Amino acid sequence: MKIALLGYGKMGQVIERIALERGHQIVLKKEEKNTFEGLATADVAIDFSVPTAAVANISSCFHANVPVISGTTGWLEHYDEMVALCNQQKGAFISSSNFSLGVNIFFELNEYLSKIMSKFDTYTVAIEEIHHTQKLDAPSGTAISLADGILANSFYTGWTLEKQEKEHLIASTSSTQIPIEAKRIGSVPGTHTVTYNSAVDAIEIKHTAHNREGFALGAVIAAEWIVGKQGVFTMKDVLELK
Repeated sequence: MKIALLGYGKMGQVIERIALERGHQIVLKKEEKNTFEGLATADVAIDFSVPTAAVANISSCFHANVPVISGTTGWLEHYDEMVALCNQQKGAFISSSNFSLGVNIFFELNEYLSKIMSKFDTYTVAIEEIHHTQKLDAPSGTAISLADGILANSFYTGWTLEKQEKEHLIASTSSTQIPIEAKRIGSVPGTHTVTYNSAVDAIEIKHTAHNREGFALGAVIAAEWIVGKQGVFTMKDVLELK
């Protein structure tokens, strides 16, 4: 399989190594200063760039008739535009806040737990995410996806970015906003915690990434899966979690 890498930072380099180990070929390493030359020869593109480049990268893929896997976050106000363009061009597209297999299982657990907890109004929920200091967006796309999973199954109507200490993030039972605390510490790859707290106890689920390997492997698996398909998909489709 011929892969175009759109964004060649730390994640792009890990993806390259894993793709090569799995027998694939890299035909483009797109950085800020070079062009899209070679994109049209690719079987699939994997975008781990920056929020300001994501829309141009994804659009270029659709116009070149190249399926695209996007792990870039912080640009999702344009997501509906990209879905419309994908359908218009009869392309194939997966955008995910996190391609890690473990995180996508965590998403499923989060949704299941939120359905259970919606029956117990003595608990309030809070989300904490920790990432490395070079991460540009806050909260993380993964934290927002976790919040969305809770919103779909509860009385909460939105989320709010909080900067207080964790012990102050316990929302009152009358609050309809899920508090998210975003921490930036050292070189942490990504830790996400969902906590349901009451006056008598707390229930917590947590995912801790040890390195970038899981994110990269999941993106390559998604790229392998999407070749030859048409439409807009999610990691639920790739992992058959629906």
